[in-house]
Amino acid sequence: MIETSEQATKLILERLQKDFLRKSRTIYQMLIVRDRFSQTFNFFLEIKPKNHREKSIPLHTIENYDLSYLEQIIRDLQKQTQITMQFRGFQELVWPESQNRISKG
Repeated sequence: MIETSEQATKLILERLQKDFLRKSRTIYQMLIVRDRFSQTFNFFLEIKPKNHREKSIPLHTIENYDLSYLEQIIRDLQKQTQITMQFRGFQELVWPESQNRISKG
């Protein structure tokens, strides 16, 4: 089954809302990791409570390894949430449509 960008966005947001509890003195951010070996994009929710260990919760794996597809998902997520997004494994790559460099934060 081929997943549309809308389906992927909806699934990521549902899983994000489940664990995004908005506790005080806690940092929440979404981590998007490019896995060159399995050719996937992995989404995680990172939770960093003050004076406690960081926790990383897997949200979703995107198996469509196309940057245009990922760019659409990121754009849709940014419309619906203001969570900080961090990108790992995207060194020197640019978004196909916007031509902006994919940055770490």
